[in-house]
Amino acid sequence: MVLRTFGWSLAVTALGLAFAAWQWGWEAFGIVLILSVLEISLSFDNAVVNAGILKKMNAFWQRIFLTLGILIAVFGMRLVFPVVIVAISAKVGPVEAVQLALDEPERYEALVTDAHPAIAAFGGMFLLMIFLDFILEDRDIKWLGWLERPLAKLGKIDMLAVCLALIALLATAMTFATHAHVSTGHADKTATVLLSGVAGLITYLVVGGLSGYFEARLEDEEEHEHEEEEKARAEGRPVSAVALAGKAAFFLFLYLEVLDASFSFDGVIGAFAITNHIFWMALGLGIGAMYVRSITVYLVRQGTLDDYVYLEHGAHYAIGALAAILLITIQHQISEIITGLIGVVLIAASFVASVRRNKALGASEADEVAPDEKAEVPSGA
Repeated sequence: MVLRTFGWSLAVTALGLAFAAWQWGWEAFGIVLILSVLEISLSFDNAVVNAGILKKMNAFWQRIFLTLGILIAVFGMRLVFPVVIVAISAKVGPVEAVQLALDEPERYEALVTDAHPAIAAFGGMFLLMIFLDFILEDRDIKWLGWLERPLAKLGKIDMLAVCLALIALLATAMTFATHAHVSTGHADKTATVLLSGVAGLITYLVVGGLSGYFEARLEDEEEHEHEEEEKARAEGRPVSAVALAGKAAFFLFLYLEVLDASFSFDGVIGAFAITNHIFWMALGLGIGAMYVRSITVYLVRQGTLDDYVYLEHGAHYAIGALAAILLITIQHQISEIITGLIGVVLIAASFVASVRRNKALGASEADEVAPDEKAEVPSGA
């Protein structure tokens, strides 16, 4: 099971590291390896959240997620995305941007760093909406009840998540404007932060809204199909498959890709702290993205989210922390080590809490069974 799920990731790792060592030497080998570990540590919470969505899809769409999805993740976000940023910032074509990355890596890095406020505002708002929608929803299972119960009550207010996200964006933009004006004089970036943040919010509302709409339609159709199957079984006639499943799965797939793109922002930006080499960066982050995909599928097939019910909570808290970090990094630099550790600590804490919950439930079930067994034993035995 493990080999089947992680087989492609292991193969890509071996080929990627071997190619790096053969083409550029042992320095490239080490940097690609470090970048792979960086991407996995920063995106483990991404895998947990992805698993919660992917488990709603059938085996076909899970394969699409691992094939077409990984091409989008590796080549789109880890290679093309930085080039597009530079092309827009420097007002040059994609070919010239690649040439710039190869011939003038310092300028290439400076252009990507200069675009960081826009990237962080877009990704931060998208991830913040995911966190707010999760934490403001009333759920049967609560991890931090003292926090989640009152927030669930507040969540009954319409559009509260959007209002809170916009307030966070305004506070970030105003703080950035003050900081930029005092320290650098580049107050014009404030408009960029606002526009990018609003774009991230709109993207979430459109993609998330469409996926939610078709998911609800799918559930209704599946319920109707079940009723028709029962009726057809009694009458002895076949029932046609539901065509809507394709639409629902497609929009969930689209939502997953946008989600992965938002998660990859910090990895792409953080990679520049390690190397300016565009191909080393794409190779290392791409290997890490393969493992994130494999971990996602493994969690789905093993039913891990059902067994450890607080994992999804921990991942969403990690998303909230990452959203806050992205917004803060618009004007303050934060180490990628801190970013990765926060996510790992929150998910580890939720896993430990899940294990304790399972043990407590097992002990209570054993206590309930024991008296019944004792009652069945004859008194003279």
